[in-house]
Amino acid sequence: MALVRSAQQTSSSNTPPYCRYHVFLSFRGEDTRKNFTDHLYTALVNAGFRTFRDDDELERGEDIKRELQKAIKHSQTSVIVFSEDYASSRWCLDELVMILERKRTSADHVVLPVFYNLDPSYVRKQTGNLAKAFAGHQKTQPLKKVKGWREALAEVADLAGMVLQNQADGYESKFIKKIVKVIGDKLSRTPLSVAPNLIGMHSRVETINLWLQDGSPDVCILVIYGMSGIGKTTIAMCVYNSNFGRFEGSSFLENINEVSQQPNGLVQIQRQLLSDILNGRKMKISNVSEGLTKIKDAISSKRVLLVLDDVDHMDQLDAVLRMKDRFCSRSKIIITTRRARLLKAHQVTKVHEVETLHYKESLELFSWHAFGQDHPIEGYIEDSQKIVDHCGGLPLALKVLGSSLLGESIDVWKSALEKLEAIPNSEIVNKLRVSYDSLQDDHDQNLFLHIACFFIGKDKDYIVNILDGCDFYTIVGIQNLMDRCLVSIDKCEKVQMHDMIRGMGREIIRLESEKPWKRSRVWQHKDAFNILPEKNGTDSIEGLVLNMHILPGNNHINSTEIVLETNAFARMRELKLLHLNHVQLDGSYAEFCTRLRWLCWNKFPLDSIPTDFPLGSLVVLEMQYSRLSQVFKGTKRLSSLKILDLSHSHSLTEITDFSFCPNLEKLILVDCERLVDVNESIGNLERLVYLSMKDCKNIRMLPENMCMLKSLKTLIISGCTNLNRLSIEILRNMESLKVLKIDEIQITQVWRGRSTSSVY
Repeated sequence: MALVRSAQQTSSSNTPPYCRYHVFLSFRGEDTRKNFTDHLYTALVNAGFRTFRDDDELERGEDIKRELQKAIKHSQTSVIVFSEDYASSRWCLDELVMILERKRTSADHVVLPVFYNLDPSYVRKQTGNLAKAFAGHQKTQPLKKVKGWREALAEVADLAGMVLQNQADGYESKFIKKIVKVIGDKLSRTPLSVAPNLIGMHSRVETINLWLQDGSPDVCILVIYGMSGIGKTTIAMCVYNSNFGRFEGSSFLENINEVSQQPNGLVQIQRQLLSDILNGRKMKISNVSEGLTKIKDAISSKRVLLVLDDVDHMDQLDAVLRMKDRFCSRSKIIITTRRARLLKAHQVTKVHEVETLHYKESLELFSWHAFGQDHPIEGYIEDSQKIVDHCGGLPLALKVLGSSLLGESIDVWKSALEKLEAIPNSEIVNKLRVSYDSLQDDHDQNLFLHIACFFIGKDKDYIVNILDGCDFYTIVGIQNLMDRCLVSIDKCEKVQMHDMIRGMGREIIRLESEKPWKRSRVWQHKDAFNILPEKNGTDSIEGLVLNMHILPGNNHINSTEIVLETNAFARMRELKLLHLNHVQLDGSYAEFCTRLRWLCWNKFPLDSIPTDFPLGSLVVLEMQYSRLSQVFKGTKRLSSLKILDLSHSHSLTEITDFSFCPNLEKLILVDCERLVDVNESIGNLERLVYLSMKDCKNIRMLPENMCMLKSLKTLIISGCTNLNRLSIEILRNMESLKVLKIDEIQITQVWRGRSTSSVY
């Protein structure tokens, strides 16, 4: 069962009442204060050990000495970090003598020598720099004192200690982890195992520690949430280790989602909780209801700290927290989850969203795993920076990739980087995929895959229009993806996705088949370019992207000279999403795929859309920077079309009739510099809510019946400098208009007295 047994409150009873500290840390500040000792101190604290470290940089006096004596006396263990110049400090030697005196007077005081870049024989024999240091001391200090120092060094060198080169081959992070384990074993404590290099975690942990220690009399719940691999469990472990000793009972229930899916899983969780709270006592539980009753009895009289890790469903919470009102006052509950909706559960007191690491933190974390130090080594800096950029601040990815490259040659690094561009690391993908697999149905999974391949960074409403047209329930689907931290909506209402999540989604598609034409989505331009000339598209393909302008390996080819045939799409009968840039097609469109919902064809090469192009199901048509002079020659009806964007089509002179798109909601004609006339049929677009004709400098007149656009909320005519006053008067009668952008047009007097949300 993947549950971590908690450290009990009884374990702290092993600490004598007068022991304020678990560890007294002795070191020479000039040698190791800002590097090794600082990392060791942080690792000890994160493991839950109260650690004394003398950070006083001022000149020492007798008061300081008394404080050190008191700290040593009130510590269970002493860790002495021997560095090359340790013996040159008489204060370090005095500390050493005090530590050994404490050991002699108290048999349970543990002394652990740590030899940092120093052979123990140098300490035992007092050679090298130690000999030089004592030569100096003999000139300034009483002989009796010097003799005591020598004896102390010889004594401590004979104790069982830890040597950096012997125990960890010189890797500091591994060495620190071993030291923490040894301290835990010697103190008979069972703190949760936490990695020693918790870069970027300190401030997050401290924020939660303050909440835990706020003295509130209430039973409080904190939710830590975020995407997979971002460090939720690590933060919870650090917080737990630092605080469980403050409570009368505690339990850390790990991997709840995984355990709950096992036979009788929820009962297993309840049994573990009861065992933790009741100091190891085993309870028989037949079902969840019985377990809840016994939990109620166990928690009603004890102030407890409870951590529920990786909660994914409400029934998992209910199996423990249904009796929340029975918890003893001042109890604290921490939940980690990928589910944003759980924030509303059980009267959550505080929410902590875990964000990605900053670049500097990312580079440091990666370096610890790749090099065993806090920065890249010479010759690997540039490649390290590229990998850190690739990881996007995700701790999981930084650790996995760093560890996989540890000790490898620069050639292996460069090859690994090239592979990452094409195929993401499988260990990372498998861990991130948990959120995808937990989606409740293939509807949400397919929605996620469409967004991952085609719509990252697009406006939410834009995506809703397109994918609703593909028979998705997009609004509720996006909400479900947000709930799983798979997508987010930024302040500009655009749908965003972390690069590693995007990579996971695209890898799911890649694994559908070794052959790109048998996959459901083709987002790589080179794959699309290989499929189309061979005309081997299939019914499997639902979406395809091809940008000839940025096609890898074709920089020497003029993309305008490459012409593909329209019948290359004939076998893609399920194609709904098509995005083309700088693509020229030749031939009849009669057999083109008929199920298109989204056609984005930038740099469309023809002067009009062929009448045999089957676009009857189209919801969105984008042809920016096209060569269109008119939209269609002849009649055409696109009843499903909601968005039409012909921006920067500098040859477009007219749109003769808007009856071809009676249900249009959004019309974008930005910078159509030759557009002179707007056909009066625009007044029949009863559903049009957004119209932009920004920088259409040659438009002089707006049709009088534009005032019939009863649904129009946003009108942008900025830069339409030739519009006459009469056209502006027409706008006064648009009753739904909320936003009017009119810079560079003098209409202040005309618009006086008219109320809109914004006129500028």
